[in-house]
Amino acid sequence: MPKRPRQTEVSPKQKRQKEVSLADLRRDIDRIDASMHALLIERGEIIDTLIAVKKTQESGSAFRPAREADMMKRLVERHHGSLPLDTVESIWRVIISTFTFVQAPFAVHADLSTGDALMRDSARFHFGFTVPFVPHMGAASVVQAVTESKGDLGLVPAFAFAGGGPWWAALEFATAPKIIARLPFVERPDHPAAMPLFVVSRVAADAMVTETEVWSMRVSGWSAASVNAVTKIADIVAVPDQAFDGAALLASVPRGGIDAVSKALVGIGASIRSAALVGSHATRYTVPRKR
Repeated sequence: MPKRPRQTEVSPKQKRQKEVSLADLRRDIDRIDASMHALLIERGEIIDTLIAVKKTQESGSAFRPAREADMMKRLVERHHGSLPLDTVESIWRVIISTFTFVQAPFAVHADLSTGDALMRDSARFHFGFTVPFVPHMGAASVVQAVTESKGDLGLVPAFAFAGGGPWWAALEFATAPKIIARLPFVERPDHPAAMPLFVVSRVAADAMVTETEVWSMRVSGWSAASVNAVTKIADIVAVPDQAFDGAALLASVPRGGIDAVSKALVGIGASIRSAALVGSHATRYTVPRKR
């Protein structure tokens, strides 16, 4: 007697999926869209109250690098599903930056010395299209514009490039703006706005994140041995400094780590002519690779 074919069991979830029509699914999508819009409106109402309470429009920039770095890290850690992380991050960056702009209008000044396209893409990814974008040719021009503003931000490449001088020396003065963040907040090899940038501005002391300190240093006796000595313990941007026949450095180190950099340089025969703290930012966070 021939065997009867075995019936495939259908799970309750699969049964529900078969019973749901396209019209039902589209109604669910419309409901979710309306809910998201309502939440954005509610967020705006809270921002209106925040403005009234803090009077942000009278006190300068509302940019909070410590809070934003933490928000983006938490976003990455809780995200799952089929929606790409690139999309989720860009949506959140636009929401955060736009509401920050609503609290206290600001512009983003960007150095195009390394090219227009990458810088413009990064600025739009991190700050959206509502925030005005002001192009400059040279980091010094960006720093000057930020210095003269009430609460604008400056974007400068976080790496050495041909023709780029020690622009960070202008941040050494007590009244000067400082480096307050490093973008992107969350790093990954395929990031759509992967260009490493320093954000320069003035913000309230309680808004700063000081996990990584950024120091301006002038060193004589800079050499290949110097590079090998410090790149293991610090992120270094170095440009020639003819005044001291050496190099001007922008050194990013863990909080309190500048002594180790100084010791390493002196140990290979270099001389430190000056050192000044010119900013700080969150510890660099890289998205863990999926196993």
